[in-house]
Amino acid sequence: MSKIVRRVINTAKAPSAIGPYSQAVQVNETLYISGQLGLDAQSMQFVEGGVQHQARRALENMGHILEAAGSSYSNIIKTTVLLKDIEDFAKVNEVYATFFKAPYPARAAYQCANLPKYGLVEIEAVAVVGEVENH
Repeated sequence: MSKIVRRVINTAKAPSAIGPYSQAVQVNETLYISGQLGLDAQSMQFVEGGVQHQARRALENMGHILEAAGSSYSNIIKTTVLLKDIEDFAKVNEVYATFFKAPYPARAAYQCANLPKYGLVEIEAVAVVGEVENH
């Protein structure tokens, strides 16, 4: 039986975890990225400008984590978008669409009662590390 390799991914370019968890964990070729908020990595404060600005920063933060793992947005296979207000779905979709190209990852989106630090949007992802061949 071959060994399963588990590696914690961490980068100073993305906000540090605000609890007892890792920014991401890679298990063999699968990368599990913790939910990203629209926080500035240095100040740990939300970017100003509302849900679209927070969504953009959350996805930029995710990009830094992907880069640290040797992956990219095109290798994301599933995302989950958590919204403070489901009425912001279309606004977040506009931003989200600028980060992904077809074939798009699978996705779920939910409204939740609240998010950490009272954010407006949080996005988590599962990606693969390595060369991906799309069919």
